[in-house]
Amino acid sequence: MTVLADPTRLAVFELVAAQPRSVAEITRLVPVSQSAVLQHLKVLKEADLVLSKTVGTRNIYHLDPIGVQRMREWLDRMWDAALTAFADEISNSKEKSDGNDH
Repeated sequence: MTVLADPTRLAVFELVAAQPRSVAEITRLVPVSQSAVLQHLKVLKEADLVLSKTVGTRNIYHLDPIGVQRMREWLDRMWDAALTAFADEISNSKEKSDGNDH
């Protein structure tokens, strides 16, 4: 997920994951301008990782449960593939070493 590769964007995502927050709250907690925070939120929203809700004059950002679930499923598939490849490699190595004993 390249969307979360940017350290500031990841920090913004983690703040929103911890609890719903306004742009002003997020801006106070990260070392970038409000316009930069808005850009990061826009990217996260386009990636379906956050949603916003207007409360009065503020936009409150929170995790998009459907998008986060999709990300988790993707990570699970990646881990499954990596673990399967690891297990195959161990099995192949064991077979090679067992074959050398004879």
